[in-house]
Amino acid sequence: MRQGSDEREWREDCAPRRVLDIFSTKWTSMILHTLDALHDGEARTGVLQRSLPGISKKMLVQTLREMEASGLIERHVESAVPPAVRYSLTPLGHRFVGLIDLVYDWGRMNADALDALQSRDRSRKDAQPKSAPTGA
Repeated sequence: MRQGSDEREWREDCAPRRVLDIFSTKWTSMILHTLDALHDGEARTGVLQRSLPGISKKMLVQTLREMEASGLIERHVESAVPPAVRYSLTPLGHRFVGLIDLVYDWGRMNADALDALQSRDRSRKDAQPKSAPTGA
């Protein structure tokens, strides 16, 4: 959808859908925010992982590759033994940080609204009923 087109069309390529597609995983926004807010736009892989509690190494690497392919970050390999890899925000990545900041600020200011949401299952494991104790 071209800029200024009617949003009521809700075509597959409309701007709102494209924005939401970028942030369809929580880690993309969290990595962009962390790079900007904690690391002045640049950090090594291990530093990023330590800055993002709960992310696995596999998920971090997968998300970083997707973000690099989309042009949000750049990967730099430093000649060292072992090679050191660092990631930095691109000018495009910097443009998306402002949007993330708006969402994060809204969340901080409206924590009560988030608390009022009905709980929902976060994983299949959580959705399975607990089995009754055996014996007795």
